[in-house]
Amino acid sequence: MLKGKGDLDMQNTISADKKVEAKPKKSVKARMQKFGSFLSGMVMPNIGAFIAWGLITAIFIPGGWFPNAGLAKLVTPMVTYLLPLMIGYTGGEIVDGHRGGVVGAIATMGVIVGTTIPMFIGAMVMGPLGGYLIKKWDDAVQPHIHQGFEMLVNNFAAGILGMILAILGFFIMGPVVSVASEAMGHAVNAIIAVHLLPLANVFIEPAKVLFLNNAINQGILTPLGIQAAAHAGKSILFLLEPDPGPGLGLLLAFSFFGKGTAKASAPSAIIIQFFGGIHEIYFPYVLMKPSLFLAVIAGGVTGTTTFSILGAGLKATPSPGSIISILLMSPKSITNYIALLLGVTLAAAASFIVASIILRRDKTPDIETDDLEAATAQMKQMKNGDVSEATQENIDNARNVVANYDNVNKIIFACDAGMGSSAMGASLLRDKVKKAGIDMSVTNTAINNLKDEPGLLVVTQDELAERAAQKAPNAMRISVDNFLSSPKYDSIVLNLKARDQMDPEPVKAQETSEQKKDQVKKVQMDLAGVKEITFLRDDDKVGTATMATSLMKDRVKKAGLNLDVKSLGIDKVEDSADNLVIVTPEAAKNLKIRYTNIKVFATKDLLNSPDYTGMLNTLK
Repeated sequence: MLKGKGDLDMQNTISADKKVEAKPKKSVKARMQKFGSFLSGMVMPNIGAFIAWGLITAIFIPGGWFPNAGLAKLVTPMVTYLLPLMIGYTGGEIVDGHRGGVVGAIATMGVIVGTTIPMFIGAMVMGPLGGYLIKKWDDAVQPHIHQGFEMLVNNFAAGILGMILAILGFFIMGPVVSVASEAMGHAVNAIIAVHLLPLANVFIEPAKVLFLNNAINQGILTPLGIQAAAHAGKSILFLLEPDPGPGLGLLLAFSFFGKGTAKASAPSAIIIQFFGGIHEIYFPYVLMKPSLFLAVIAGGVTGTTTFSILGAGLKATPSPGSIISILLMSPKSITNYIALLLGVTLAAAASFIVASIILRRDKTPDIETDDLEAATAQMKQMKNGDVSEATQENIDNARNVVANYDNVNKIIFACDAGMGSSAMGASLLRDKVKKAGIDMSVTNTAINNLKDEPGLLVVTQDELAERAAQKAPNAMRISVDNFLSSPKYDSIVLNLKARDQMDPEPVKAQETSEQKKDQVKKVQMDLAGVKEITFLRDDDKVGTATMATSLMKDRVKKAGLNLDVKSLGIDKVEDSADNLVIVTPEAAKNLKIRYTNIKVFATKDLLNSPDYTGMLNTLK
């Protein structure tokens, strides 16, 4: 049998905002964020290896803190082979799991051997290409493999495809990427030579706030910076995005001249941003007043100008972008340390001055609408049966809100990289959930890794809400402007606690398990006019749905039926009355919510359901 990689996971809750359309359109911003996240997603999981290489370089090479000729031999093999191979493997794995990662790593080896420079950009091309091609091969071939030959075909397919890609990488892709990389390097050096590099921050700072920070740093600047550092010993490119100065100046301005919650939360945000390196913490402060883009741009340009004039640079990319990481990644040079500290200080000063002017001129009143206490009091009255002060309309509205949480059994915070701001938000809500006595998992992840799981509540930042809707369209979703201090956390806890304490509605209480079974049977028996059978699979991956499709094709053929049998991702299903979609009982309810015309056949065993015989007889 084929190895299953995943079944369909449908959600049992509707979005807190609205029902999601079958095929939501992606905005340009969402597409850019997705592409940027894909690039950074190849580097971020391996950032520890980059830091290890940077530390080994800074400590053990001649001129380092503790020179050691033996240990210095680690530097070249790591930057030439280890780091590109890890990127290539990760790129392939993102596309098609471990199998894609293996083919991606083999393909990457070809561009490594075919060039004389660190091949990071080549790895970011060949890794995903290898994963994509092996995925397409599996989609086309695996359903037709005879039983008993799966391992033979799969192993040789990966090996042969990897070999072909490695050869193509050696003769074609390696030289092409090498020329392109050298051209980009020369262009960057030319910009630095004429002192125009600071203008890059005019674009970098706004892009950071739009959550493209990881894409810019890990996806673009880090590969170019490592190539430069391998020759010059350091690179200013490692400082363009991680510089904590602009964010520090902005938060200081809010600490002095801000209003309300923004002013109160700014001091703690400074610690997280400057020393913890979580730059996402200051993004909401900019977004609430778009004119503050000018402040961070001023800080970024000032910092880069200072670094450029004083010749500052780092051995490797600092991650996270804290002042501590920046100092640790510095070469052993007093002048470089002075240049770094001066650049960060002046960047903070420029950002502070511009932000202070903007905030002091802002006459907008501070309005905070937090009805949490009133809602808490009302829920307490309902719990105690005291409805004398609460109208029936309010009770019904409260029930409707709490009903959205009926099936929630897991909370996931999603940010761009899944390491910084989401981890911080998850920690805060986890503590609130624990103190409320609620037994529930609260975790964090990168938004690219988000899955449409049953019982899922997704919390994300406002700027990433659209992408969260695309990744988990059936999940309940809540967006916040600031992971550090959002009143919605208390609302989540309140509604979860109310859900566990409120009495069920009379109508729901009268619904029996037999009625539910009858409803499923009615759905199953409505098979008139069916022309095609569809199994749903998760994110188009080959898995149980693909195996079920292959087996169903044999059954349909033996039954003498002329039906098209296929497996599709949920977004590719055609909402037609002649389409019979086979899913698990857990998925059937929400599938009918999302698609109104299809016919749904629910079964617990997608591969060998005993109900298939009766279904096929009904279709004859």
